[in-house]
Amino acid sequence: MAAYPVVRFAPSPTGLIHIGNARTALINWLYALRGGGRFVLRFDDTDLERSRREYADAIEADLAWLGIVPDITCRQSERMALYDAAAETLKKAGRLYPAYETAEELDRRRKRQQALGRPPIYDRAALKLGDAERAELGAQGRKPHWRFKLDASVVRWDDLVRGPSHIDCASLSDPVLKREDGSFLYTLPSVVDDIDLGVTHVIRGDDHVTNTAVQIQIFEALGARAPAFGHHNLLTGAGGEGLSKRTGALSIRSLRESGVEALAVAALAVLVGSAEAVRPVASLAELAATFDLADISRAAARFDEAELRALSARVLHHLPFSAVRERLEALGVAGPQAEPLWNAARGNLARLDEAETWWGVVHGAIAPVVEDHALLVQAAACLPDEPWDETTWGAWTAKLKALSGRKGRDLYHPLRLALTGRQSGPELAALLPLIGRVRALDRLSAPSA
Repeated sequence: MAAYPVVRFAPSPTGLIHIGNARTALINWLYALRGGGRFVLRFDDTDLERSRREYADAIEADLAWLGIVPDITCRQSERMALYDAAAETLKKAGRLYPAYETAEELDRRRKRQQALGRPPIYDRAALKLGDAERAELGAQGRKPHWRFKLDASVVRWDDLVRGPSHIDCASLSDPVLKREDGSFLYTLPSVVDDIDLGVTHVIRGDDHVTNTAVQIQIFEALGARAPAFGHHNLLTGAGGEGLSKRTGALSIRSLRESGVEALAVAALAVLVGSAEAVRPVASLAELAATFDLADISRAAARFDEAELRALSARVLHHLPFSAVRERLEALGVAGPQAEPLWNAARGNLARLDEAETWWGVVHGAIAPVVEDHALLVQAAACLPDEPWDETTWGAWTAKLKALSGRKGRDLYHPLRLALTGRQSGPELAALLPLIGRVRALDRLSAPSA
């Protein structure tokens, strides 16, 4: 086993990933980041009818937006020879056997067992068939599905999240690993890939707990050591509803397009439902340094979009200019005044693109609001000469206060309305030098309505 962790995120490219999927991806990424390990992105695309390349491309774009850059990317559809070879190994070992029952026959059998008060597990009738009986079924046109023969043992593992765990495999049906049409279900390809790619830690949602014992037995049947397993709680919507790729609810694409910050999505997706308080973070490395799988609750966690938007604003308020320079340039906020504008405005932003609005207030044409014409006349008359800095506002308004006798809101609010055309916003001490004397004088001299 590798000296460093190797983890994987294995989405099916059958839709857009949502915040619940991103939670799993982020937890794995942070685990690898903290341990100096590797992150594998594996597309489980063996369902050829529903898998789409455009969904795979969208998943990669969503992960990149979140800050996740895989070390390895692979597709199960390109690895079928490995799965066929593993299936042959299991057949030769007597662990993979053909079964010929139809879905209808299996359903009737389950209902009969339930009516008799017995657990509805597969009775292994297929193991009692002789060669002649199999040949006869084949002559009837029946094709077998293939089941893995479980050992009737208790499989135990120390779950990275849930602690000591176990499942009694005597209570399980032998799982189908290969369908009648020759295609594989999820289980065998997943195990084969984990072996081939050297995955050391499988961290996934707790809806997969019941798969773990089966997979551990398959690892052992293939002569491999099973990885460590960890099963985190699932996310639901704010009302407790489940999330689905098919509905697009809380998809990462929709969140990205709504203007929320990736770091806010990451922080809330990872920290909600854990012992650690949800808080703004400056980087995924910062989040990785403190996040611990053992802090995750066993109960499902609710993802509140309103909480996300509030957290996103808090993230913005702490981001340095260097972290947003390129995004601001894409909005046209560029040049020597871009950084001072960002520093002035970021504390008032709910979305980064709102910086463009304040760039327009500083540099563009606005409609000044004249609330107190007499005050503005006095303000224009005592407007100081440039150069200006952040002390200019205080010196100017002190002089104007003495001349006009106004103070507090009666002094400052009419100036804000005239200089910005808005009722509220960033500190004028920071904005005034960016507006400049020419534009300030023009706005203060606007005619009254």
